[in-house]
Amino acid sequence: MKTSIATVSISGTLTEKLRAIADAGFDGIEIFEADFIAHDGAPRDVGNMIRDHGLDITLFQPFRDFEGLPAPLRAKAFDRAERKFDLMQELGTDLVLICSSCHPASLGGIDRCADDFAELGERAAKRGLRVGYEALAWGRHINDHRDAWEIVRRADHPNVGLILDSFHTLGRKLSPESIRAIPADRIFFVQLADAPQIEMDLLYWSRHFRNMPGEGDLDVTAFMRAVMATGYAGPISLEIFNDQFRGGDTKLLAGDGHRSLLTLMDDVRRAEPVAVDLPVMPARVAAKGVSFIEFASRGAEAQTLSNQLQTLGFRKAAKHRNKALTLFQQGDVRIVLNEETTGYAATAWTARGTTICDIGLRTASARDAIARATALGAQPFEQPLGPGELNIPAIRGLSGSVLHMMDDDLADVWQVEFAPLDAPDVDAGLTRVDHLAQTMSYDDMLSWSLFYTSLFDLAKTPMVDVIDPDGLVRSQALSTPGGDLRITLNGADSHRTLAGRLLSDTFGAPLQHVALACDDIVKTADKLAARGFEALNMPANYYDDLASRFDLTSEKLDALRRRNILYDEDAQGAFYQIYSRDFAGGLFFEILQREGDYQGYGGPNAPFRIAAQKRLMRAKGVPGDAG
Repeated sequence: MKTSIATVSISGTLTEKLRAIADAGFDGIEIFEADFIAHDGAPRDVGNMIRDHGLDITLFQPFRDFEGLPAPLRAKAFDRAERKFDLMQELGTDLVLICSSCHPASLGGIDRCADDFAELGERAAKRGLRVGYEALAWGRHINDHRDAWEIVRRADHPNVGLILDSFHTLGRKLSPESIRAIPADRIFFVQLADAPQIEMDLLYWSRHFRNMPGEGDLDVTAFMRAVMATGYAGPISLEIFNDQFRGGDTKLLAGDGHRSLLTLMDDVRRAEPVAVDLPVMPARVAAKGVSFIEFASRGAEAQTLSNQLQTLGFRKAAKHRNKALTLFQQGDVRIVLNEETTGYAATAWTARGTTICDIGLRTASARDAIARATALGAQPFEQPLGPGELNIPAIRGLSGSVLHMMDDDLADVWQVEFAPLDAPDVDAGLTRVDHLAQTMSYDDMLSWSLFYTSLFDLAKTPMVDVIDPDGLVRSQALSTPGGDLRITLNGADSHRTLAGRLLSDTFGAPLQHVALACDDIVKTADKLAARGFEALNMPANYYDDLASRFDLTSEKLDALRRRNILYDEDAQGAFYQIYSRDFAGGLFFEILQREGDYQGYGGPNAPFRIAAQKRLMRAKGVPGDAG
């Protein structure tokens, strides 16, 4: 089975696209006519250039407004087709996509259209070419794959087949189950796209909001299960129209596309008893939480961070036997302070200052997690091992981040590599890492979401808008079924937002804050205050508003106000939050308590937290703050 992608799916010139597509591991391309026309090479040269990259031209597209036309438009349509056949032969491809007509003069009629395709099939056969027919979701008369199949069936020509597109079926909320009845040899090509579930005009939705399978809300897996049940063994290809992608990173987008196809077909293989001729990989690995968080720091900044951790109730638990690493621990939370002057952490500190450079994730199987990640295109990460050090597998995440995979076989690393310190226990009640908040440009959000959901069993919440006084931040949460691992993705467009400032000031540091859970936030807040912890101040207006929104006793409201605790609730439970003041150029900690079955992240409080952080920045006289 060949993997393919339409050249329209990613940014760049045709030459740049081909290089990225080949590097990502695709077998072929759909050459979009506009990309060919914009290129300054002759058709034969373009075809040779594509093949020089090790790629096949799986499809030439699109050919519009062909079928069902009255004379003399019908004759002109056949003339246009002949010219495209000439071009296809020069390029070196044998299949053209004809999408259902939107022409205002089109007459429709199943038999009339079938007759047109029967004649076109004869003309194509004389040249050794094939014609594929696709039902556009907004086609004038044909907008359902079942009607397109009936036209192909009645045309009854071996050189005329059906092209299926997941968006045109799922976008119209059609069941893909009818596809199972179509003979495999009559399906010439399959195009795939996902999309967020938005109620809007189908054409506009398709042209601007498609994304990679797994990045949206359509059930592309069910669509492909139906296709594969027919016995289809032809190319599976991406056709993505997306405004973000048109200006995105060409190499990153191509890699995302290939990862999405491999993930999708692995899901299909596990759900449907079909043969899929693609690399075998382990199933999505169960993530069991955060094993450790590692900061890169140096000198005075490292001392400031060490003091901050101790005000949070962390104790200096151990020192690395070979390296300048200190382990801070509280409950099930481990934070490593790396002050090495060589290696990856040193490079991260040089580029970004104090930053979170490494995250260790607890998994059911570190080996399977790495095997799946590398099969999906992730890059392994290794550093030289010192005496007695364990080989803990790791991969590069996005934006230069590193993810180490930990499992039960590696759990003794803290005893093997670290020497314990005799430090007093100053526990403030923090128990575990509740979630990690990662920040990226809005254009990269879908890439991060796909990266995590293709590797781990994580569910996505719908994207929401977070209001910053100086702009908008899009936010999406990912979580394992039991909440053992939670990650929030925050996409910033403007450098004026708090999230955008972190990106610009730290050259793209991917992690903005760490949320730590406790069982009793009032007790924890008092312990933290006793240790000199300074909470982010919230205004009196915030608590006056809480009193009007929720049924809180005056005693409880006063307890929250005196400790700067933020509050939210829903039908399932309640949520409490305290934020540290920022340090190291924009990093901060969150301390929280979940009550009942509250699964959110205190989203309604985000604008007030951001406003409070910006007030504090202004009070410090932070250069460039426009708040």
